[in-house]
Amino acid sequence: MSECTCHKNYTLDTLIPQVGIITDIRQETPDVKTFRVNAPEGGKLFEHMPGQCAMVCAPGVSEGMFSITSSPTNKEYQEFSIKKCGILTDYLHSLQVGDEITVRGPYGNHFPVETELKGKNLLFIAGGIGLAPLRSVINYVLDNRENYGTVDILYGSRSADDLVQLKEIQEVWMKAEGVNVYLTIDREQEGWDGHVGFVPTYLKEIGFDTDKVALVCGPPIMIKFVLAGLQEMGFTKEQVYTTLELRMKCGVGKCGRCNIGSKYVCKDGPVFRFDEIDELPNEY
Repeated sequence: MSECTCHKNYTLDTLIPQVGIITDIRQETPDVKTFRVNAPEGGKLFEHMPGQCAMVCAPGVSEGMFSITSSPTNKEYQEFSIKKCGILTDYLHSLQVGDEITVRGPYGNHFPVETELKGKNLLFIAGGIGLAPLRSVINYVLDNRENYGTVDILYGSRSADDLVQLKEIQEVWMKAEGVNVYLTIDREQEGWDGHVGFVPTYLKEIGFDTDKVALVCGPPIMIKFVLAGLQEMGFTKEQVYTTLELRMKCGVGKCGRCNIGSKYVCKDGPVFRFDEIDELPNEY
């Protein structure tokens, strides 16, 4: 009998769910919670790199793929920022500290923090829950500050109440050396004295120099206009990375849900450079 190679890119530990204990829950926005997860014996469930995902399962309910939002430099736990938007996420939002879930992973590739991004000035552009996949990269960069240049973070959401990780942004990122943070909300709001306007518009107002690599994540329409804005400013598609993890389902390239042309987002992504996306059919 020939050897099965259908999962040759994954270790046994990657495919088998591990029990995770929810040890902390933060209410980020009215519909987003961040769940801190530990192994039963303490510590992390597994190692990962910035941008990778994991399959989070509520046994008897459903499972789904979510970005790991904590940095791999954090050796004590892993975190997932989850937006309430369906059966699984509704159930996860009902859980309490001490409850158990199962997690398997990590899946996919990661942002090239050890190669193409190393030594570069970085521009992070996020909208809404799109900050979640980039948070892991940002904190990885801040924990390895000597390996990177300036860091600019442009983040916007519908309202001030919808800004994810606002406490960390204000107390950590805004106070870090060589880091500039630009926040915006879509419409004026009582009590908000910051910038008002959509992310793509604010991007062009700021007018960043093109000596940077941009990492973008957010709603598809935002990404579309952000990319157009970056190109108008002189950025090339080789300078821009994004992530397509919303297309993933099984994580091992078998269900076909994330298939785009010759690529499977769960195996060949979820991180892609924009010139790589141009080579794919317009199905994403």
